Amino acid sequence: MQIRRLPRDPGPAGWNAILPPEDPRPALRGAKMADWLVIGAGFAGLAAARRLTQLCPGKRIVVLEATRIAHGPAGRNSGFMIDLPHDLTSSNYGGNMDADRYRIEMARAGIDFAAEAAQEYGLGLEAFARTGKINAAATERGHQHNLSYAKHLAAMGETNEMVDAAGMRALTGSDYYLGGLFTPGTAMIQPALFVRGVARGLKGAGVDILEMSPVIGLERCDGAWTATTPEGSVRAPKAVLAVNGHAESFGFFRSRLLHVFTYASMTRALTPEEAAALGGAPNWACTPADPMGTTVRRVSGTGGNRIVVRNRFTCDPSMEVPDGRIAAIARAHDQAFQARFPMIGGVEMEYRWGGRLCLSWNDVPAFGEVSEDLYAACCQNGLGVVRGTVAGMLAAELATGHQSALLDQFLSNALPARLPPEPIARIGATLTIRWREFCAGREV
Repeated sequence: MQIRRLPRDPGPAGWNAILPPEDPRPALRGAKMADWLVIGAGFAGLAAARRLTQLCPGKRIVVLEATRIAHGPAGRNSGFMIDLPHDLTSSNYGGNMDADRYRIEMARAGIDFAAEAAQEYGLGLEAFARTGKINAAATERGHQHNLSYAKHLAAMGETNEMVDAAGMRALTGSDYYLGGLFTPGTAMIQPALFVRGVARGLKGAGVDILEMSPVIGLERCDGAWTATTPEGSVRAPKAVLAVNGHAESFGFFRSRLLHVFTYASMTRALTPEEAAALGGAPNWACTPADPMGTTVRRVSGTGGNRIVVRNRFTCDPSMEVPDGRIAAIARAHDQAFQARFPMIGGVEMEYRWGGRLCLSWNDVPAFGEVSEDLYAACCQNGLGVVRGTVAGMLAAELATGHQSALLDQFLSNALPARLPPEPIARIGATLTIRWREFCAGREV
């Protein structure tokens, strides 16, 4: 099959840009043989490669990455490994209680797997830390969402704690929030630092990771898969497709995946005087009480003391956004920042970017053996870190015949539901997004 399109990611990946430059890995040149091929070096691809090193020690594993490690969606993620239900299509993130219990089990397995990798590869707390996170409410409506979600969590026996306005101010330095809901199980990562570290660890384990090697052709012949790149090829008996929404570009799950972009801006490093004027804690992470609101993180570490805001969603079936989209959305980011942090309102944004999400209508992954000895670990439904990690880990287990209860549960999911035809799907999704952003009000 010829690959119909290649990834295009708008703007610089800010999390990666604030790190020291890393020596590039080689691109694929010439013909290679491998025991295992993994396509994609994001959260799913790296998790699949790591699990394969555990299940098939000594085997030759090749990972092909279209760009550079942490330049694609993994380096654009907001860095929340959320252990609790987090349905972006709901009003308060919760859903059916039985389904939510399964999602919690799945998420915690992914967090544990990432924690083991962080420890094994010596990544440090800046790259991965189990800190918990807060659903921050800026409106009474958002506060009611939090109360509803807290009741749902309590019914499942999940720990949570309401935070009042004074507590939010002490944490964030901002008077903007009426309150929040703290849950302790989320792990926070510096996305680029984490994937860079995992990639280095895998290299030490003998995995061959090749950058700037987009797959432009994938064919099965004589019992093996051959992936072709502009300057070479890899042949392997089995392959894992870990490309999220670009599974459609390979011919799989067509008309079943909804392609959405979300957008973020990162400040320049705060001066000591600005940090003092802001107050609050040096590191914290807030998701919005309304799923369509603004996510905010403050980080202090490599690259300085910075604030990241993320909001706005657009539906883009082409998996590309037009030139000028980032600049058009910048105003919304600046407004969200100014409203929350007027005491440092003169601080400029240094990096702005967009990141691709892949959703399914029925909130299930695009997972499984999609062709003989080709396994998909795609469609993370807006939770790329945790669900990507789980999908990659379980795709490796499925491909090797390893059995587990979590894999059985994963395989029990239905296929992603078929979408309405275009342009109905795009128009419907866009109108829904705009209405829900309007209803979110000051949560944005």
